[in-house]
Amino acid sequence: MIFREAGEQGNPVVMLLHGGGLSDWSLRHVAEGLKTDYHVVTPILDGHGEAADTVFESIEAEAEKLLAYVDERFGGHVHALCGLSIGAQIVVEMLTRRTDIAACAVVESALLIPIPGAAMMTGPMLSLSYGLIKKRWFARLQAKSLCIPEDLFETYFQESQRMSKQSLANITTSNSRYALKPAVRETTARVLILVGGKELSVMKKSASLLHDAVRESELRVMPGKKHGETSLREPEAFVKSLKAFFASSAENQKSVL
Repeated sequence: MIFREAGEQGNPVVMLLHGGGLSDWSLRHVAEGLKTDYHVVTPILDGHGEAADTVFESIEAEAEKLLAYVDERFGGHVHALCGLSIGAQIVVEMLTRRTDIAACAVVESALLIPIPGAAMMTGPMLSLSYGLIKKRWFARLQAKSLCIPEDLFETYFQESQRMSKQSLANITTSNSRYALKPAVRETTARVLILVGGKELSVMKKSASLLHDAVRESELRVMPGKKHGETSLREPEAFVKSLKAFFASSAENQKSVL
């Protein structure tokens, strides 16, 4: 795992976690929009991009490493945790393991309901598709499904080829098996839950499940949006929403105190 930081020390800390198959470059525009007011941390998850020489083991293992980093670097607390897809699952796991890890969190498109049989199909599907990641035409299809902007496609194409078959298998398995744990109800963070209106029904059900579990949460279904489209395709609007949510969370915390 590699950690990148931007913005002035002493500003409220915001950690941004990228989605599976992506890397910190997918957060470039969002990080740029936040770093004037926040100290922004953009980890590169194991097995991804420049951290491709490591192996992604599980959502739980990634969450433990990130918690250790927050403990060592920021005294065990950050202002906000934000994640997309598997990054959002990791955020949920961090909130579950440490109730006071963050003042607020943004969970975008997190699968929190296990998909029966999906893990069993990982091996056969990888055997058929892993070799295709080196093909530009296949990368184009994948980039479209992931809502990756055109200006980031070349970086995606080059870095996606570096991921090991083992990491890809573990990512796929961990993603499809992850289930929301009851302990998340104890989190003290205010949570903004985002899901696209065009996402699969299981994603919308996952969003509702988290909303029901977390008392201080807000659910926003983004009309006409696909998986990841909100943050990847419209970073300026996304940053504006984040700043508004962070500010309201800070005001809410003051009122409680």
